[in-house]
Amino acid sequence: MKNILLPTDFSENSWNAINYAVQFFEKEACNFYLLHVNMVINDVMTDANYIATETVIEDIYTKPAKQQLRKLLKRIGAEFSIKENHRFYTLTDYDFFIESVRKHVRDKRIDCIVMGTKGASGLKKIIIGSNTGDVITKVKCTTLAVPENAKFTALKEVGFPTDFALTYGIETLKPIADILDVYKSTLRMVHISKTKENLNTEQKMHKELLEDYFSQHQYSFHYLTNKKVEDAIQCFVESRNINLMCMVAKNLNYFQQILFHSKVEEISYHIEIPFLVLHEKN
Repeated sequence: MKNILLPTDFSENSWNAINYAVQFFEKEACNFYLLHVNMVINDVMTDANYIATETVIEDIYTKPAKQQLRKLLKRIGAEFSIKENHRFYTLTDYDFFIESVRKHVRDKRIDCIVMGTKGASGLKKIIIGSNTGDVITKVKCTTLAVPENAKFTALKEVGFPTDFALTYGIETLKPIADILDVYKSTLRMVHISKTKENLNTEQKMHKELLEDYFSQHQYSFHYLTNKKVEDAIQCFVESRNINLMCMVAKNLNYFQQILFHSKVEEISYHIEIPFLVLHEKN
């Protein structure tokens, strides 16, 4: 039984992420935890004369959130044929967002966090919303970032950018192997370099480790040369018809170039293709 955390602010963007998650995990037994976090601490701190008693917090923050979560459960029940192996639970919290997510990841033994992201129409055209960006970089838990325009389709092609510099344990890649098993997907591993160059001895060794790890699955390697990594990824996604991109958060060089930008330009994969961000297990 997998435990999935679904943070929600009740926006259509977060609903799209929930919609995607239910379909993504359709073939697996799951506990889904719908979490809404009120930033009550920040509100209280702005008014020195205001005393936040438990009763006040319950009336002003918690009760309305619980009502909205109940409506969300009804919407899920109305729009999906809920599987017998899917269970839904609601969680409300008043805390700093990241601290709340960390707490529930630990207490509920969460296997994956699924969150929505805002693309070109987002605030100041920042690709990854601040909450999602913070979760990806500050919470050590596999996170599926679902862009606002992403619609679930069969995961036939899974992309995995790699610089063949394995600074993480190979078991970190298990969520990718699980997806390949469930969906019978093909893994497309892509190496991008700014100048054309051969792999060094260490990179060749790490490539062989990947070949060994995914030996029971369908996979292929691809090599691209482009001074802009994000442009190379865009070309790769379009040419291969990639349905899901996977990355390891510890590979900061690739990770930051591909996920975090202040300009969208023609980088449509940010608003169409979900990203599965992997973290090493503690």
